[in-house]
Amino acid sequence: MAGPVGSETPQWSSRFAFLMAAIGSAVGLGNLWRFPFQTGDNGGSAFVFVYLICVAFIAYPILMGELSIGRHKGLSAVGSTKQLAIDIGKSPAWLVVGLAGVLAAFLVLTTYSVIAGQVMAYSLMSFMGEFAGRSATDAAVAASLYDGPGLALFWHTLFMGLTIFIVTRGLKGGIERVVTILMPIFFLMLVGLSIYAMTTGAAGQAIDYLFSPRFSEITPTIVLSALGQAFFSIGVGGAIMITYGSFLPKTENIGNNAAIIAGSDTLVAIVAGLMIFPIVFAYSLDPAAGMGLIFNALPAVFSGMPAGSIIGGLFFFLAFIAALTSSISLLLVVSSVGEDQLGFGRTKSAIIFGVICWAVGTATIFIGGLGGWLDFFSGSVFLPLGGLLVAIFAGWIVPRTIMRGELHNTSDGLFRYWRFFIRYAAPIAVFLILILGIDARFNFGINAAITGLTGG
Repeated sequence: MAGPVGSETPQWSSRFAFLMAAIGSAVGLGNLWRFPFQTGDNGGSAFVFVYLICVAFIAYPILMGELSIGRHKGLSAVGSTKQLAIDIGKSPAWLVVGLAGVLAAFLVLTTYSVIAGQVMAYSLMSFMGEFAGRSATDAAVAASLYDGPGLALFWHTLFMGLTIFIVTRGLKGGIERVVTILMPIFFLMLVGLSIYAMTTGAAGQAIDYLFSPRFSEITPTIVLSALGQAFFSIGVGGAIMITYGSFLPKTENIGNNAAIIAGSDTLVAIVAGLMIFPIVFAYSLDPAAGMGLIFNALPAVFSGMPAGSIIGGLFFFLAFIAALTSSISLLLVVSSVGEDQLGFGRTKSAIIFGVICWAVGTATIFIGGLGGWLDFFSGSVFLPLGGLLVAIFAGWIVPRTIMRGELHNTSDGLFRYWRFFIRYAAPIAVFLILILGIDARFNFGINAAITGLTGG
């Protein structure tokens, strides 16, 4: 990991290891339930179409910018942005670019671990047949291994402990070893479960729902929802790719790698839709049910299928892999700052910040409403703020020559494409996500005003 300023930063042992780690960080629980939920809540194929455009023109350019910033200095997100600013004669206060992302990663991990712990419990419960005979309304409530705050704390603790252990093992001994094993397993399981769902469920309805063109359904609300999903799904704004980029060799083509990361994440989200929607339609479930679909309706449906306990267990184990590969990247973002800015050793930093994340996550279990506020500040404030600051910093503050140097093996056409969208389209789009996310929480009426002005 990134050590104190001036120390040698380790590098990824191979391109495969980097891509598995980066894709694993982007592919999380959001791909498995937030994308299907957003799709179901926003008109199906109309949402998917706009989502793909937003990935190409907003998330992808910011992703390239984050990897470039991280690789240029080889430090944590805070260290890289601070030192780069100093090198170009700007104020070290530009460390706020990395700091916003680090705060986002920290806050996301505190609540993410609690949900991931529930996923672990549900996987085990499904394999054990715990959901057999339960209805969609009581499958979660009556589940014996996740009944009450005490058991929620147990699974949250177990998941955070596993995350901390992996990060303390370092880049090659921990993170690389885990992702190069788990991510291929994840892809195989995802494809296998999708084939199962398509052959046993309502495949035709699912395909029509996801891919039939219904452009008349595109509204300003759908555009903004797709923009937010593309931004959050790729994982930009949370300083993960700045941190992972710090371990990237100079010979690697950032443009190509960023395209693979964004494309893989998008493909996983779409395949996840093909895994979930055939079951949803076959059993007449509500496609817009959100998290309730995952933790209430689907467990009961799995229990009624042939070999449903195994299928359900595999589904939640798949979600566990997605959660774990994301959580280790989130903790790495925070612990790397402890290493190169506070002088902590790798193990000490991972344990200290991991325990703090665990403690805050524990508080959300026992204090009602706290998790909602943490989700708001992480997802609606610090993540978009981090992405906005990256776009401004990479597009307007860092000299063109430095960014061109990091993107040296990118074609002139792609560099011009990146430069235009990082400077103009990305800041405007992410600013809208930031403002409308705050508006949604406090009801200022901005969203309604925009919809009215655009005729939506």
